[in-house]
Order: sequence, then structure tokens, then C-alpha cells
Amino acid sequence: MSAKALSRHVAALRLCARSPSRVVCKAQHICSRLENGEQAKEEETDTVQQPPKAAASRRYTLAYNPSAYYQKGVQHSASLGGSETEEEASQPVLNAAFRQQSNPYTVSSSRHLSSAKNALLSLAFNRERASKGGKSAHPKGTQADVKGDPRAFHRCRPEYLSMAHDISQRPPAIHFREASLLLHKVTLMKGNMEPSDIAHFLCELGHLSPEQTRVVRGDTRFYMLLRYSVESLQNFTNQQLLQVLRAFVRLGLSHSHSILGLYETEFGRRASKMDLYQLLLVADLWRCLGRSVPHYLERLCDCISQNFSQMGPPELVQFLYILGEGRRCPAHLVQPLEGILMRHLDKLKAEEVGAVCLGLFKSQISLSEEAVRRVVDRACSVLEQMSDFGMVNVLKLMRFSHLDHLPWLEALGLEVPRRAPQMGVQGLMHVALACSALHYHDDRILLAVAEHLPPVASHCRSKDAAKLLWAFGTLGVLPNQCPDLYPCLTEILREREAEFQRFPEHLLTALLGLAFAGQFPTDLLRVALSPEFVSGASRSQELELKKDLFTLDGTVGMELPSWTGPRLSLVVREEVTKQLWAFAQSDVCQKLEVLEAEAVLQELLGGHAFVCKRMILPHMRSIDLEVHLDPDEQPLPLTSEPGVYNRPAPDEESTPTGWERHTGVILTDDLLAQLTSAKKIPAQPSPKPFQQPALCPVEPQAEREGILSVGVDLTDGLLHALTKPGSRSPAPSRATSKPSVLRLAVQVTNRNHYCYRTQQLLGLHAMKRRQLALAGYRVVELPHWEWFPLLRRSRAEKLAYLHCKIFSS
Repeated sequence: MSAKALSRHVAALRLCARSPSRVVCKAQHICSRLENGEQAKEEETDTVQQPPKAAASRRYTLAYNPSAYYQKGVQHSASLGGSETEEEASQPVLNAAFRQQSNPYTVSSSRHLSSAKNALLSLAFNRERASKGGKSAHPKGTQADVKGDPRAFHRCRPEYLSMAHDISQRPPAIHFREASLLLHKVTLMKGNMEPSDIAHFLCELGHLSPEQTRVVRGDTRFYMLLRYSVESLQNFTNQQLLQVLRAFVRLGLSHSHSILGLYETEFGRRASKMDLYQLLLVADLWRCLGRSVPHYLERLCDCISQNFSQMGPPELVQFLYILGEGRRCPAHLVQPLEGILMRHLDKLKAEEVGAVCLGLFKSQISLSEEAVRRVVDRACSVLEQMSDFGMVNVLKLMRFSHLDHLPWLEALGLEVPRRAPQMGVQGLMHVALACSALHYHDDRILLAVAEHLPPVASHCRSKDAAKLLWAFGTLGVLPNQCPDLYPCLTEILREREAEFQRFPEHLLTALLGLAFAGQFPTDLLRVALSPEFVSGASRSQELELKKDLFTLDGTVGMELPSWTGPRLSLVVREEVTKQLWAFAQSDVCQKLEVLEAEAVLQELLGGHAFVCKRMILPHMRSIDLEVHLDPDEQPLPLTSEPGVYNRPAPDEESTPTGWERHTGVILTDDLLAQLTSAKKIPAQPSPKPFQQPALCPVEPQAEREGILSVGVDLTDGLLHALTKPGSRSPAPSRATSKPSVLRLAVQVTNRNHYCYRTQQLLGLHAMKRRQLALAGYRVVELPHWEWFPLLRRSRAEKLAYLHCKIFSS
């Protein structure tokens, strides 16, 4: 080399040493991954850019060490890749550069393998998907939401150690240099490794600390080890295969890693040769990996029936936990599981009862009502020892089973106010939601939730806020009872507005709950009724949201007369109205209590023309029996056109036909004897005004109200109503004033319209009453505790009852 060239070469090296930022490096990464069916290979080289005249001279490589160029907390450059995190960049030098060390065993050197093995190699080299970093929805300085531990029941018995993986316990950590030596052995042994060696290497690597496993997962030699494990998959013993799967859990292997599909297939193939504890342990390890394994769970359920005789309390609880996390349970297992559960129920501890309830809820296992009641009985007896998470799980099961368990609900009235200050947002939400689903209004529970929710509301998802608003609105908790609750949750909705593009149902649920309570945030209503939002919500394949949009739109039209914002199109309103009416005709219109009320009203008022069964407010999704009266309380026939009535002609008024013949019920000796049971009626000097018939109180039997036999006492008002003449009062002259119409909406209610064991209407039905009043209707209610018992009584008693309901002032 000439002196001139040598001097230039030394100058270039000095320049590079002084200004590392001017060095252009190409990092050499040899990796292969299978993504969208295509293999992508990247090859880059760490070199120093040479001066043009020294291109033929010897090249000098630099060690690729990102930590030398990036400090902690500094944003990564593009050379590190979008999937890298700041935690990775701040690893020690050995960890950061470990992936770049020389590895003679590259993809190109394995081309001599068969095509089948190369396919396995591609799978083994599949890179883990980068977890997407998201902006925290919670402001800085707020405490983390209190989360329940769904695996807390594992601490109840030592037996769980043989059938479940304890994620809280890790083996003693090894030094990273030991892991480096293990991976170096992989390159030396290559294809000569036995299955026992592979299992041993993976288990030892699983002893690394969680911070260092990230570096190992990105090392090329680790991919080679995975590839060898796939090649030896069928040669592993059951115990070795379990060790490998447990190592994957400790190494934090991504649930989407492609080789896991091959392992699931192999475990499914071996399921019939594994014992009960191995079957449950494999399922639990899959759960710890966070991977859905429907094929293996199907094989597990097929094989588990052969092991029912071995199932004690811990095996049963673990199996129900696995079924719940898999969200499925074959129908043929429900009855045997119920039998085993009833046999071991009294032996279950508090957290195990909670785990059983959660498993039954998640897997949608419909036990008999008696079995569910016994489970809640057991939960009630251990409630004081149960965690908040377990208590909420019991409520989920009750919500799913629609079970009204009074001792448990009464106990909640004492427990929830005591626990609420320490409960997290989702726990409080589930308490309120369960009360809403069970129609159970208890101020002790609801006001405790409302009081302690605002301080932790920043942790609310849009889903949580929506369910809370729905629950409180449904149960009729008024804003003046909890002044901070509704404004706080409404503000959360505004902050989470971006989530509604993906979950439009949350916004509709929240706004309907607010409407029940008489709250109408106009800015959010504009969003919900905007054409863009309506179009997106209408395209939902999983949920039918047009009915909710219709209810919200109709409510805005009724209760916000000055509204100038967007409204639902006429086409959508007509489409949903037809759907709702078609359903009503096939369902609620055919109910016995509705048909009987319609028939008796027609007989009382004069025929079909005087009673119209229809949806007065279509957006409220329910029907009413509409009746019109003139100022003299004389029935008016209804027509299809609103506001037009068929009045009798002047020459027909003298003939007592139609409704005039039915303004009173003819009192015969037989009828009088039937009503009074042949008792003497004391004479009264003058009739009193109309009174509602006094009904014997209805006592519910077995926690369920039914059609009970009650009698109607013949009061003075009822006797006067039955015996009074057809003409009530002289009609005013038609020439003096045009008579107005009194519009009645006769509602046949049932127990599902009210809060449990009360006469307080639920939110939707209370809102309907409010809107009927705005529309100019007077509601005449036939409550279930009065009308249902009368369905088995005589026609005369029904006529007397409806007469007093319609014509009482």
C-alpha cells in the first residue's frame, strides 16, 4: 500500500472515531418469517462507508451496538424497527448486541433439508407480532383500577399445583451468560439434538428473568431451537411436551406464534393417552399463553367424561374454569357436571364458589333453577370470606340465570356499602348491572356505588360508562339522588367519543339510560343521530341497532320540541316500525291477558270500533289499547285516521244501539247473587262517587307471582257503577261548543315492567308514561297484581273492574 493511500486510510479511521454520527451502518439481520403466506428475508451489513478512492482497500466492520447510540427514554430511529420498544433499547450491551453475533447456521445453510422440513423451518422462524403501544386513557397521577384475580382460587388448595400453572412462581433466575452458552450449544449440536436435549434447553431458557426473555426471543439461534422442537414434536414424551409448553409460557411466547398451532394439533392427538391432571394442565398452560385452542378443548371435553369418577372439588373447579375461559361447553356435559357440582358443592371454599360461578357464566351453562339456587345458597354462606371479584362472579351467574335470591340480595345491601370504597370501576359496574338485570332496586346498594364511582371514573371504558348509565336509568335512580354521578359519566362519554366509531352500541346504551333519567346531552345526541353514525351503526352485523336508534330518535322528537339537530330518516323509521309491529302481532298481542282485556273492553264499550290495539308510540316498542271518550265520558269509535271519529247520525241517536246499550251492565238477580255471594246489601241513603274495587292482597308464592284467585268486594261505588242509568249527565248543546276528545291508553302491565317486588316502573316504561302524557293521553293501567288474578274470575267481575278503571275520575 502506498504512503498516500495509507495516510488517507488512517485519516478516514480517525474521522469515523471522532464523528460516529457520520458512519453509515447496515445491520446484518438474517431472519425468515412467514407472514400473509410469503417469506420475507432481510440482509443488511454493518460497514464503514469508505472513501471512493479506497474502495478496493480492506474493509473494517463495526460492532452493531444500538445502546451505544441511544440513551434511555430516547425515541428509536427507523433502523431499530417499529416493533422495538424503549425497554429493548435500554438493555445492557450484551443483550442488545446478542442478536447480531455471528451465527454460522443460517437459513441459506439449511437449503439441503427436505421441503417439508424447510416448511417447518419457516414456521419456526415466524416472528412474534409486535404489541401495539397505545396512549393511556387515564390521566397521570391516578391510581390503577382495582382488578380481580380470576386465578385466586388456585391458592385454596395445594392440589391445584398438579393441574394448573402457577404464574406467580418462577424458578430461580439464571444469568444471561448461561443462556448464551445454551444457545451456542444449539449451533454446535445442530441436528444431533435428542428430544430430551431440546426440552432441557427450552426449560433452562425459561429460567431467565422476564426482562431478558425478550432478547432471547429475538435471537436467531432460538428460532433454530424452535425449529428442532417442531421436528422432534412426535418424539417427545408426554412429560417432555408439557415441559416445553410450560417453557413457552415462561418465555412469553406470543399467542399468535405459528408453531403453537402445530403443538395444539399434537396435544389434541395425544389427549386420549393423557390422564386427568395432564389434560387440565395442558388446557391451563394454553390459557396462560392467551391462545384460543378450540380443537384441543373439543378433545378435552371428549376425554373428560371418562374421568368423571376421579373428579373431586379442585378438579371440578379447574375444569369449569377452563370451560369458562374457552367460552364453550358441549350440551352432553351439562347434566353430568350439574350432578358432580351438587355432590361437591358444600366442600367448595369461598373463592372456588366464585370461580365456579364465573365458569358457568362465561361458558353459558344453563343449570336447573334448583341447582343455581343451591350454588347461590353456598355463596351466601361464605360471602364474608369471599373477595369482591368472587362476589361479582356470583352476580354474573344470577344475571345470566335471571335468579331472584332474596337472602343473597339482602346480604348485598350490607356488603356492597362496606366494600364499595375499595372496589374498582368494573366491580362497581357489575354490581349495578346485576341489580338492573334482576330489576332489583335497593338504595343501599345503588347509592353506595354512585357515591364511590366518581373518584375512580377516569378508569371507565366507554363500555363501563354505558352500562352504568343504563343500570341507574333503568332502576329509576334520579339525578337529585346522586348529583355527581350522571354529569361524571356523561363527561366520560365525551372523553371516549373516539371509541364509539368501533363500538356504536355503547353510545346508544348510554344515551337511552340518560333518557330514562330525563337527561339529554345535546352534543352526544347530535353525534348519535348524525348520518355518519347512523350509517355505521346500521351496518353492524352482530347487533341490531336500528331499534335503539329509533327509540332514541322518537324520544328526542317527543321530549325536545325545540330540537334542530339531525333526525332519523323517514325510510328507517318506517322500516323499524314495520318490524316492531310484526313482532308485536306475533307476540305481545297474542298474550292471554291482553286478549282478555281487549275482549272485555269491547263488550263494555260497544264493539270492535271502540277499542284499538296499536302502538301509540311506535318507538317505545310496545302496544296499548286505545280508547276515546267525549267530555260526557261517552265512548267514541276510533277510525284508522287520527282525529276522525264516527259519530252516530241524528236520526239514529234515539235508538239505543252500539255503545249506548253498553254504558252500564244489566244487574240481574243471578249477577247480584254472584257478586255478593247471596249476602244482603245494606241500603245507603245516597250513592258515593266511583271507587276502585277493593281487591284482596296478592301474596306471591315461591318467590313468583302467578295467576291467583282473588275476589272483588262489592263496594258502594261499584254497586252505583253497575246500577246507574245509561245517561250519566245531560249532554251539553252541540251548538255551544265543539266537544274535545279524552284519549285513554289502556296498558296491561306485567311484572317485568316494575322493579322487583315494588310498584316502581322501570326506566323504559316510566319514560313511556312520560311521553304518553306529552302526547295528550291519560294512562289507564291494568297492573298485573290486579288484572292477572281476575283472569280466572267471572266475566261480570272483569266488566265491573274495567268499568271502574275507564270511567273513574
